[in-house]
Amino acid sequence: MALPPEIEARASTGCELCGAAGPLAGHDVGAAGAPSDDATSRMIAVCGACGPQLPSDATLTPTSLFGLQESIWSDVAAVQVASFRLLKRLSQESWARDLLDQCYLDPSVAAWAAAGEGEGDAGPDDALVFVDSNGTVLSAGDTVTLIKDLNVKGANFTAKRGTTVKNIRLTDDPEHIEGRVNKVSIYLKTCFLKKLS
Repeated sequence: MALPPEIEARASTGCELCGAAGPLAGHDVGAAGAPSDDATSRMIAVCGACGPQLPSDATLTPTSLFGLQESIWSDVAAVQVASFRLLKRLSQESWARDLLDQCYLDPSVAAWAAAGEGEGDAGPDDALVFVDSNGTVLSAGDTVTLIKDLNVKGANFTAKRGTTVKNIRLTDDPEHIEGRVNKVSIYLKTCFLKKLS
């Protein structure tokens, strides 16, 4: 795909995933979950080595993707989305797992990244996506841990950082889940949670 002038200017230093110089092509990271329908905001510039690895069914070469250690911190949301998806697919590599644990994605970017994972657009467009503070998708029955102390209104206690909440339940709001802490069923904001594997 040809690069629009604004993407070409943004990628003047090379591939937006690995930094390699050379001929670059455009790659649309996908509209599912994207905060905008502007195709240009969903496009990244990639080299001939990174581009073929972007489809979800492509074989990955971990050593050629070490550049993700830089690209995940990009200011460009589409670059963060592509980097996050590749890192998730590389989660058997210790460096990729460590990077996923360290990175933080804005909730809208995390939802975009999660919406395009796996089977792609097979699900309904309006399906709710629940993600933790690291952008990891949450499902009913998962176990999570609190990443900060939370005052529980009306229950007269503080849920301490590191508290484990098992068998969570999803709600109709993707920013909240339901779980039991101190034998009390409460709603927790997903941005204060981390999924335990």
